[in-house]
Amino acid sequence: MKVALLYSSKNGTAGSFCSSKSAETWKEEDDEPPLDMLAECDSDETIQAISRALSEKHEVFPIESDDQAYEHLRRTKPDLVFNIAERLYGPSRESHIPVLCEILGIPYTGSDPLTLGICLDKSRAKEILTYHGIPNPPFRVAEADSVLPRDIALPAIVKPLYEGSSKGIKNNCVVRTKEELAARVAEVAGRYGEPVIIEKFLDGREFTVGLLGNHPRYEVLPIVEIDHSLLPAGSNPIYSYEAKWVWDTPQNPLPIFRCPADIPGRLAGRITDIVKQACRVLRVRDWCRVDVRLDEKGEPNILELNPLPGVLPNPEENSCLPKAARTAGYTYSGLILRVAEEAAERYGLNHE
Repeated sequence: MKVALLYSSKNGTAGSFCSSKSAETWKEEDDEPPLDMLAECDSDETIQAISRALSEKHEVFPIESDDQAYEHLRRTKPDLVFNIAERLYGPSRESHIPVLCEILGIPYTGSDPLTLGICLDKSRAKEILTYHGIPNPPFRVAEADSVLPRDIALPAIVKPLYEGSSKGIKNNCVVRTKEELAARVAEVAGRYGEPVIIEKFLDGREFTVGLLGNHPRYEVLPIVEIDHSLLPAGSNPIYSYEAKWVWDTPQNPLPIFRCPADIPGRLAGRITDIVKQACRVLRVRDWCRVDVRLDEKGEPNILELNPLPGVLPNPEENSCLPKAARTAGYTYSGLILRVAEEAAERYGLNHE
């Protein structure tokens, strides 16, 4: 097939960020964007690795997801778009490229614009999960200047409402007093210019689960456990921004992943069940990564779904979906091609 690879690169998206009005303040003081601003964008290494994988079976056309993407897609007329574009601004940013594809009538990998938008807005996803009886931690949403409800149970964790890649989830986001809660809400909401979600903090074991395919034939990959005991001394037991991007480097990887997770069969089955249920009710397509944590009773709860998961190619780097796929027997190319094949099958495209 003729496949267009749509991506948001750290280089290309950084240029867009630097030229935007919202960057004026920091541009006067710094040479680089805020530390985590581009965390969701992909490196050249990842973009090239995906392109090479797709090239094993298809003709590939890499396209940056900038303001010229529509015109590039219109001229290229691909059979399929392989979408990894996170974009940069707004609660619907992950929906931008799928919307363009639907306007142009081009098939694309992954979930549709509605599912991507719902999953990025953590509160909307949790409302749907709760309606369907799928366990997830109780939560409230707050603005920077709002009066906080008195009934918020502590400890809690404070997160930006619609960010990914652990943006805004710093080590200090776990709060245990009303004073800490108020300070974190003001800090996170002010920094990201969006509401925050205040969620009951579950202190049980944490897992992340990769899923491939489409309902009713979802394939759940081997479960990954995040071992908090291997985080630096004194840190909170969360997979924070520091744990993902600061303490963990390719030169000195943080060995916190266990795959497959060493858990009883009953617990593995329960985790698998709620992951499939969550992906079904939110209409996830082709691939996803789902974060899960145990509550005080040892029961798994959905933390969030990422239907546009990161796929770092280097095995030494802690990238959960590729790690789980390798454990299941996939090569990196096999993982990428499987996603393209799932999408092609959904659309009834002729391919080998």
